[in-house]
Formats: sequence, structure tokens, C-alpha cells
Amino acid sequence: MEPIQAQMVFCCAEQWMGGYFYRTEPWKDGLRLDPERFSTGVYCLAAVDSGEKGFFWGRAAVEADLPPDTALRIYARAADTKRWQDWKDLDEGIRGLTGDPIPALREIFGAPVSESGDCLLPCTGRYLWIMLELTATGSEAPVIRALRLWMRGDHMTDYLPAIYQGQDFTRRFLSIFDSMYADMDRMIDALPGRMDYQYADGELLRYLASWVCVEQGGEVLRERIRTALPDYEDLYTVEGVRRSIRRLTGREPILIEPFQVSPNRPDCCDPVLYRRLYGEDPYRFFVLLPEGTFSGQKEREQFQRDMQEVIPAGMSMQMIQLKPCIQLDWHTYLGINAQIGGYVPAAIDEQATIHYDTTIGGAKHE
Repeated sequence: MEPIQAQMVFCCAEQWMGGYFYRTEPWKDGLRLDPERFSTGVYCLAAVDSGEKGFFWGRAAVEADLPPDTALRIYARAADTKRWQDWKDLDEGIRGLTGDPIPALREIFGAPVSESGDCLLPCTGRYLWIMLELTATGSEAPVIRALRLWMRGDHMTDYLPAIYQGQDFTRRFLSIFDSMYADMDRMIDALPGRMDYQYADGELLRYLASWVCVEQGGEVLRERIRTALPDYEDLYTVEGVRRSIRRLTGREPILIEPFQVSPNRPDCCDPVLYRRLYGEDPYRFFVLLPEGTFSGQKEREQFQRDMQEVIPAGMSMQMIQLKPCIQLDWHTYLGINAQIGGYVPAAIDEQATIHYDTTIGGAKHE
């Protein structure tokens, strides 16, 4: 059996706006009860027209986030006309209720058909009204994501002899297994989409990221999954190491390789200084980062441990944090009356030489 189900799905803000809100509010593409203001609220869906008198309404499913100390009740009513008692239109009558409308709504809808998110609707008629009641006794808010109504489609009883098809008990009993089969079939059809990292979210997205060995990523996790293959291809190159540092620190590093600062190069202007600063180890490179990159010693040590996983084998890394400073050239102009430090008086005679960094002037007696 391959059931073909026709469903009506309410899952966006525009679809909810035609209904009646009481102590509930639109939230993203669904509905929410604010527990800080109210403990109970209801939402009444505007009449759903099946276009067929005596229509048999089968199943309704509510996708909701119900934290502890919250509850959901589903009410349903069906009729071939929109009239109810003195009201010509039940929708207009509900929207015109004043004060606390819950007692009047419970009189209209009767007892709840379910206190969970999935139920069979024991009603027939062309028009269907659904009321959703949310309750919260804690601080967390219950949220309704979507409402699904099964309008028509194949049913297990359709494949039985005609003598069984007209029995209400048989249809309702087999509806349990029919809904289970239909849900599994729908989940199997949607499986390729669920396994797509571009649409997955939450724990599933992190699980898919683990397939390509991406463990950390935060808000850019999808981008890291997309570029996982080229990232691994150049992981141990200069650009790969630089990219790893950017991801771990959020800063743009300066990388210095051994051949760039070798004191044995012919063009090295100060071998003694380079040997003191960088040494002569050909298997060590240097990472220069701003002084405020890390908030403390633990974060600095964690960065160094993480970098051991993303540098080439046999190489070692030395990190240097740079302090902000001002470097002045020999002829730097600082402006009128600008002063960096005190001056040094000079005694001028035949034996003295005035150097380029000598300041002449001072008190009158000098």
C-alpha cells in the first residue's frame, strides 16, 4: 500500500493571523503563550472549509515545543453550516467575545478531543473549527510550530472488503496503524532533506559535521562543512595554518618561517640579532598575535594545544604576543611643542661632537 495523503498545513505567520487570539501571540512562524504574563491562553483557528457536506475529518497533528510544566489541549467542532445558535457566522461570533471568553469557547467546542499533539477528530461536517489551549505553570513558554489536518487520502479500510469499509469501529481502529505507516513513509521520503547540512539544525547539524571531522564552528558550522574537503587539502600549508589561527582566535596572525629569519642568509643585515630573536632551528616557525588576543593564561595554553593538531608533523610553533608601540624615524615630525621625553643639554667646545639626536636649548642659564 502506498497511501496518498492530502494535508492542510498551518506553519507560517500569515496563516495564523485569520484566527482568534486570547492571551496567546504570534511568535516567528507559530504561536506562543507568554508564561510571565498569563498561565492559560487559547487560539481558535478560522473555519476550514472541506467543500463537502458531511465530510469525515480524520486526523490532526500539532507540532509543539512543550517544556516541563506546560500542557496542550486540542478542541474540535465540525458542522455543515457556520451558524451557531444566534450567530450567523461562528467565526465572527468568536471574534466578538468580550471579557474572559474561555467558558463560552468551551461551551461551543465541548470537551477536548486530545491532550497531546496527535489525535483523531470525532466529528463530521463541511466546516471544521480547531481550538488550541496552552497552559504553563512554570517559567518556560510552550510554542506551537505547526498544525496538520489530514483532509483525504488512502486509508487501510479502502483495501478491505466492502462489508468492513462502512464500520466506524474498524476505520477508527485501523486509523492507529494507518497514521503510524503514513508517518514512517513521510519520514522516509523526507530523509534525504533531513540529512542535508544546508537545512539540518541543532544536534543533527553537529552530527553531520562530525562526519567530516568538524567539531567546532559555532555560527559558521555550515560553511565549515561546505569547505571541509579543500580545507583538509591545504591544512598543513602556510595558508592552512593561518586559517586555523583565524578560526581559533578571530585575529589575523603574522607567520614567520625559519628561512625568512635565518642568520646565515647572505642578505641578513644583523645575524647576531636574528640569532638571539629566532635561533637557528629550521623546524620552528613563529606566530605573532596582538597582545589582547587571549583573556588569560588558560585560553592561551588551550590555543597552543589546539594548534598542535593542525601544524605539520615534526614542526614546532612559538607564539609571540605583540604590544602596541610607536616607532619614530630619525626625522619624524611630531607637531609644534610636541615632546616625547626630556632633553639632554650639550656642552659645545672644540672636543665635543653634536650628534643627530642631541637637543639644544633649555633654561636661559644653560
